[in-house]
Amino acid sequence: MFSDPNIAKLLLDSLMFLQYQQRLKLFAYVIMENHLHLLGSSAELSKEIGNFKSFTARQIVDYLEEKKHFPLLKQLSFYKSEHKKYRNYQVWQEGSHPEMILSEKMFQAKLEYIHNNPLKSGYDDQPDHWRYSSARNYLGFEWFRRQDAERQLGIPTQSMGTI
Repeated sequence: MFSDPNIAKLLLDSLMFLQYQQRLKLFAYVIMENHLHLLGSSAELSKEIGNFKSFTARQIVDYLEEKKHFPLLKQLSFYKSEHKKYRNYQVWQEGSHPEMILSEKMFQAKLEYIHNNPLKSGYDDQPDHWRYSSARNYLGFEWFRRQDAERQLGIPTQSMGTI
């Protein structure tokens, strides 16, 4: 599902918004076709990840309904938890799996794990070749086009930076 460029962009835009609002400091990310990994920090990490998941789930479902992508909507309906009576679809797995980073060595290991995820899955042969990965940022590429930020969020682009 996340391999759809429109859905991946929605996720990236949402992460960019959280960074701009200084609600999330993002050190690394990779968006795979059915999951994503983030390395970040926040004063209220669980709350911000919950907000991110809630907002993006609604946006993804709206997009899929608009595009009449019924097979994927049916799959998301199948995975909905029984106790979720007021929802028709389950986009994200319940909960998140945060780990406290206790050392520079652990930080580096998590960073490498995230950036090497597309290689491990056989999707690419270089971490920076994967389009939806912050590995590109570590080589000086931007993870969004500045004009997109300015147009969509009304943010002066000179105030934005790469992660």
